[in-house]
Amino acid sequence: MVLRSGGSIEIVNDAAQTILNKTEEELIGQSFARVFLGEEENDEFIQCVLNAAYDMGKRHESYVSYHTGESVRQLRVVSSCLQEQGEVIGVILVISDITELTEMRDAIHAMETIQELNRQLELRNRVLQETFGRYLSDDIVREILDSPDGWKLGGQRQYLTVLMSDLRGFTAMSERMRPQSLITMLNHYFSEMYEEIERYHGTLIEFMGDGMMVIFGAPVRRENHASDAVAAAIGMQKRMEAVNRWNAERGYEPISMGIGINTDNVILGNIGSEKRTKYGVLGAAVNLAGRIEGFTTAGQILISPGTRAAVSNELDIAQIVKTSMKGVKGEILLSDVVGIREPYNLHLNSKKCELKPLSHPVPVRFSVLKEKYISDSGLEGEILSASEDEAVMKTAESLFVWENLCVDIGDNLYAKITGIEGDRVHLSFTAKPPCFADWFDRINR
Repeated sequence: MVLRSGGSIEIVNDAAQTILNKTEEELIGQSFARVFLGEEENDEFIQCVLNAAYDMGKRHESYVSYHTGESVRQLRVVSSCLQEQGEVIGVILVISDITELTEMRDAIHAMETIQELNRQLELRNRVLQETFGRYLSDDIVREILDSPDGWKLGGQRQYLTVLMSDLRGFTAMSERMRPQSLITMLNHYFSEMYEEIERYHGTLIEFMGDGMMVIFGAPVRRENHASDAVAAAIGMQKRMEAVNRWNAERGYEPISMGIGINTDNVILGNIGSEKRTKYGVLGAAVNLAGRIEGFTTAGQILISPGTRAAVSNELDIAQIVKTSMKGVKGEILLSDVVGIREPYNLHLNSKKCELKPLSHPVPVRFSVLKEKYISDSGLEGEILSASEDEAVMKTAESLFVWENLCVDIGDNLYAKITGIEGDRVHLSFTAKPPCFADWFDRINR
């Protein structure tokens, strides 16, 4: 478009007419001010043209909006002077419609903004995952981050498998060890166990002193959660060999673990207050898993009838343990699992040493433990045969299978009664004191 110094429009090509949405008759020979000054919505365009007209000797470049009815175009307006015989007689305006380029630029800018926001969100989530992942499992953290209501209190009933583990004789051991060494040993043990739990899709709910509560089948649902739990338990027990090698290298005592597993409906969800919440499980099924774990001896895995029925894989069972326990009507049959077949193919290594009769009975004094407290003390018996893991004791005292005993051998030797035949009581050692090796050598001379 060519604009004369007097303000009249002299030349307008077809492209300019299309961009400005005006006909040749509306523009040619007309005053620019008369044509455009009434369009208040196009003040930006009008002002850039007037600036070029007032200062014709200078090049101008502007980016402005231009309204044509309901649409808005983005224009690039570049001006240069029109000369005749060295005299400036007008201005040439090159008007370009850059609407699509502007929209593309805005889209790219919006995309860059979205990408930056996504990057910040990913960074935030990663920091949260790394931070809360030290207190909650990755699956729980992901569920909380992915769900707007993830932190809300509340629960749901769900069918899953609960695994409880606990170290044998840890309380007595903790009294003999320095606090720092105890925590170092415990942290290493938990780290090793967690790798097995994670390998078989378990969710660690909490550490309970030296014990753990783990669920299988939530928050990520899995059909074979009972089988996963059994496989994880066998993997955990097998890993104890490496744990105890690590302990021995540092002068720590060997440790052993019992595991109880139950499968049933539980209440699962966020439990607590608005200020302090934890992801947890509740219900009789959880309590039963804890009681089953309490019946285990060192290195043993006991599973409930519910878990055995839910496991579709073939299991290797060492024995069926018949017992009664609080909260369960009648007797319950627990399976002592030592292996699970395809596709896991995991089996415990048999380490039990053969019981050897002693050359002469060894008198001992012992106490009965009830809920980890001494209920009867000063009881007497005689050790008739022993191995490094078990013993047979003769006693006239009235005892019951699965009771826990504390036997005085110069220090406390903890044992669980696994069988009674007349006055013969079969003991499985659960925690040995440092003097055990010397005592064992002495009674076998």
